[in-house]
Amino acid sequence: MDLADLPQKREHPTINFWLSMVRMMIRPAVSLLSAIGLLCSASAAFSGGPVGTIHVGPWHGGAYTNDSSGSFDHCAAGADYASGVALILSQTATRSWIIGFANKSWTLTKGTPFPIELVFDGQTQFRIFGVAVNPALISAPLPEPALNQLRRSHLMVATGNTNTFQFNLASADVVVPTIANCVEKIKAEGLAGAGDFSAQLPANPPAEAAAAKSEAGGLAAPAMKLANINGTGFVISESGHVLTNNHVVSQCVGDIEGNLTGQPSEKLRVVSNDQMNDLALLQVTGTFRKVARLRATPIHSGDSVIAIGYPFHGLLTSDFTVTTGIVSSLSGILNDTRFLQISAPVQPGNSGGPLFDTSGNIVGVVTSKLNVAMFAKITGNIPENINFAIKTGAVRDFLDNSAVPYESAQSQSELKTAQVADNARAYTMLISCSARIGTTAAK
Repeated sequence: MDLADLPQKREHPTINFWLSMVRMMIRPAVSLLSAIGLLCSASAAFSGGPVGTIHVGPWHGGAYTNDSSGSFDHCAAGADYASGVALILSQTATRSWIIGFANKSWTLTKGTPFPIELVFDGQTQFRIFGVAVNPALISAPLPEPALNQLRRSHLMVATGNTNTFQFNLASADVVVPTIANCVEKIKAEGLAGAGDFSAQLPANPPAEAAAAKSEAGGLAAPAMKLANINGTGFVISESGHVLTNNHVVSQCVGDIEGNLTGQPSEKLRVVSNDQMNDLALLQVTGTFRKVARLRATPIHSGDSVIAIGYPFHGLLTSDFTVTTGIVSSLSGILNDTRFLQISAPVQPGNSGGPLFDTSGNIVGVVTSKLNVAMFAKITGNIPENINFAIKTGAVRDFLDNSAVPYESAQSQSELKTAQVADNARAYTMLISCSARIGTTAAK
């Protein structure tokens, strides 16, 4: 999920939903049901409800209306935990999913952004971006992959601003389709159709039940298939350690292969990974005379940068590609200071590749680009040249924790782009493997 900072004065109708959550003046949440009502309200008014009931295990809720218009606003359910934090799941009338965290003892500043790390069953991890709706409630859009993982998991750990909370996800596999059923029923029949939504749907829709049956060894068709994926990495030590993004290799099945341009493929083994910062360390057999060097001094906004990688490998070229741009900002989405925002164009396959300064030293690891389609849907505008790279600070910490030596260098002399690319050829590597891809993602 990619979201950018929202404007404070010029409002677009398509983002009024989110702006109103940040700006609305509402009374603090004093109970679970009131927090559920506040979670998705698209106006300054407190949402009325619940209308009808959702009661699934520890989850309670129903349908909620907008007090100003009386129209249907959202369906939601929440569960209280011993930590004092309530977990809330909601689907809006426009079928967007929202996750909320509420605690009546919090004293949050309304409108404060909250990057949140969600870890499911100690493995699968998602980074979402929330905002304080009021002093006692944080709300965040929940992307569909994270929602699906939540349904399949037993435990969720949420970390934000150094605070960590654990949530037992008992009955989450049932409450999610129940909430969705609530939305469908109200939209089809109006508020007059409200009742006990809890008994309307089985735990899994047919497609997900088939996938679960397949995983359990049943006869249903598998929901996953193998596909070839490519990314980029670069050699960081003479002992053959290769740095890349964690998401490049996290779904690999079987051998991971790497090769320099014009060289035969070699097998790579995973040494360590850092899901939170999206970094992975691999190693290839052999020694290297030339390795990437990290820039010893900070990069600045406006400095020129060069991205090298293997985007759309095989469709465009078998060689790496070189693009140039500048450092647009020293922070990423919601002022995340682990990232650089860059204007150098990157594409699928650039992930994990080196980002150089004009001296040929590493200033970041290319990791992602802004989701243009989602941003355009939210704002009505099409953004251009907004891409992200992980800063070398996170890279150094990762390498230090992995006990891997690396080289640093001062950036004094300026090289031509062609010279930087020619030097990088000795250690910039194509990473490829077969990975399990969900049928939806594969399409």
